[in-house]
Amino acid sequence: MPIPENGQRLRVSPEVAKIVAPGVARDLQLTVAQGKSPLTGSDLVTALFFFCRSPDAEIKGAALLTLRHLPASILVAMVGDAALHPQLLHFLAQVRLQDPQVMSPLLGNPGLTEATAVLVAGRCGAALMPLLLENAELRSRFPGIDAALVANPALPPALAERLTSTPAVATAAVSAAPGESREVKDEAADENEEDEEKLPEEEINLSKYQQALEMEVSAKIKMAITGDKEWRAIFLKDPNKLVHGAVLKNPRITDGEVLALAKNKTSSDEMIRIILLNREWTKNLTIKAALVLHPKTPAPQALRFMNFLDLKVLKKLAKSKGVSQVVVNAARRMAADKDKKR
Repeated sequence: MPIPENGQRLRVSPEVAKIVAPGVARDLQLTVAQGKSPLTGSDLVTALFFFCRSPDAEIKGAALLTLRHLPASILVAMVGDAALHPQLLHFLAQVRLQDPQVMSPLLGNPGLTEATAVLVAGRCGAALMPLLLENAELRSRFPGIDAALVANPALPPALAERLTSTPAVATAAVSAAPGESREVKDEAADENEEDEEKLPEEEINLSKYQQALEMEVSAKIKMAITGDKEWRAIFLKDPNKLVHGAVLKNPRITDGEVLALAKNKTSSDEMIRIILLNREWTKNLTIKAALVLHPKTPAPQALRFMNFLDLKVLKKLAKSKGVSQVVVNAARRMAADKDKKR
């Protein structure tokens, strides 16, 4: 069952092929994804790699979780093998990025690509920095590593200053700064982009979801306030009101995200209360209209916003069964008045 990538093929054993092939019983695939199977070593990791591409969210999530908690001893020999397919090596770097036991032999793999090296440099924590900073041969081989390190917020300021003393690194680091969209690809991947089978972006999203499942409430709140749009979407669904309320305190949240919450009838009382307290958001007429139509908006606030509604929204509100009767009656009166003035 080969997968082409840059002229190389990812080949699997007959045992793996029997499990990951289309049409195999879902229960069997889920059992393997959960790590409960006779497969071991590279066969198990390869099967999990395939299941991380599954359209079945449960199988995909189970496979990612199993890979995250797989003993490092199983992966060490595998990631150091020069024959390991670059795509599989890259994926293991994503999944076990903060594991020094796995990352050390992975960074020493002769088949390591610049895309993988730069990924690690740009996202790793402080504990992994020495593996890159002390490897002059690797940094010489992949010049993009230094720029990615400088852009990594975990890099100590003193080291960042030393690295940016080189003009080329400083310039590249600016283009790789956090917050900007920057995709790093090796030259071979660019030349064979149509043939390359990449991990979809949703793999990373699911990875964040799995991380969220293991976070303490305090860590969730901190990430909800500082995280990007993907983290905000995850924590808006958290059952803890302190967590999903913290998302609305994130300075990067957009009016579009707030509007979606104001339109969502399942949004909690706490979310609606926080939105109502923000003057910038309630200046937005579209958000204001959504709040009036929301069943959890208190009647006094809804009545206060109704003067700004057009006739179409008032007529819709007058027929609503999900809001206070006081609001419905007021909408009928206001709609009738506007009709008379037409």
